[in-house]
Amino acid sequence: MPALAGRRIFIIGVGGAGMSAYALLAHAWGAAVAGWDRNDTPYAERVRAAGIPLTISPEPEAPEGWEVFVSSAYAFPGRSRAELLAELVSLRRSIVVSGTHGKTTTAGMIAFCLERLGHDPAFLIGGEIPQLGGNAGAGEGWLVVEGDESDRTVERLRPEIAVVTNVELDHHTTFSSQAELEELFERWLEHVPRDVRGWELGPAEIQLALPGRHNRLNAACALAALELAGVGRDEAAPALAEFRGAARRFELVGEARGVSVYDDYAHHPREVEAAIDAAREAASARVLAAFQPHLYSRTRHLARDFAAALSRADAVCVTEIYPAREEPLEGVTGKLVVDALTEVRPGVPVGWTPGLKDAVAFLAARAQEGDVAVTIGAGDIDRAARELMGVLA
Repeated sequence: MPALAGRRIFIIGVGGAGMSAYALLAHAWGAAVAGWDRNDTPYAERVRAAGIPLTISPEPEAPEGWEVFVSSAYAFPGRSRAELLAELVSLRRSIVVSGTHGKTTTAGMIAFCLERLGHDPAFLIGGEIPQLGGNAGAGEGWLVVEGDESDRTVERLRPEIAVVTNVELDHHTTFSSQAELEELFERWLEHVPRDVRGWELGPAEIQLALPGRHNRLNAACALAALELAGVGRDEAAPALAEFRGAARRFELVGEARGVSVYDDYAHHPREVEAAIDAAREAASARVLAAFQPHLYSRTRHLARDFAAALSRADAVCVTEIYPAREEPLEGVTGKLVVDALTEVRPGVPVGWTPGLKDAVAFLAARAQEGDVAVTIGAGDIDRAARELMGVLA
């Protein structure tokens, strides 16, 4: 009998990357699933395609007698997404990947290798893995999960294997210090039989389709986790060489007039630095960057660090902050990053481009043959990458 047969699960926020994946897996494992979201999304389309009823409306109305699970993006009565994920993890031998940077790519690497090597994994990943057909799969083997520290969800999970890629303070409204974040991960790892600590590993010295030292570090974590799962390095490495990455993780959007346009989800200074370094590897000429800060709290704390990371590019523009779940903070705008950048690297061409169309115009006016233009941020700046392609074409 399917693991969740007889259950009726209603998901509030089912259009999000995480909750949509949980819905798909719960449905595949036998539960009756339905959901609600305030906005239509590409993830919602996947939910509909699986035959799961989905309502888009201003407010949710959960059917009577159903278990209600609520995304952390919404404040409605019900059980937390962490509870649902913890239950899914408990139902299968699981590998959970967490950490500040690289968890989507690392989880994708692990699931991809297991799939390519015939181990039929299930997976729940916070981003699209094109080679696996999406962000969720319901195979019969290991369950590979991306665990989120931003709301402490990961601490509830009890996998057989845990991976922490790295630890760096990123969510300033959840953690007051780096030490508090480190304590969270250490408490979690105490409950896991086998774990991989990414900071103890060097970059994997194997062939990869993905550029950048950060991806070689991700690969090292993936190989170590696979070895703990019974897949040897000699077997895993050739499969890993075929992995082309997750959507919005230094993703090639297109090429036009000799200019390559990439998009990257980076939203922490270390990730921005890695994205620009990857662009430098891909460019035969200059690197042009458009950055959209994500969250007012993060921008307030890290504006100068963002500027230092962006200073590695040859020309930079910065948009207004993508607020996501936060309310505005007085005096905190994307211009903080622009002002800091002019101090960190005087003379670098830098533009304050509050709207995405302004950013597209900035990049299009400067792009020349051999350049790489990269849009960076966890909001909707990927739209600017596509619009830039239209202008250059």
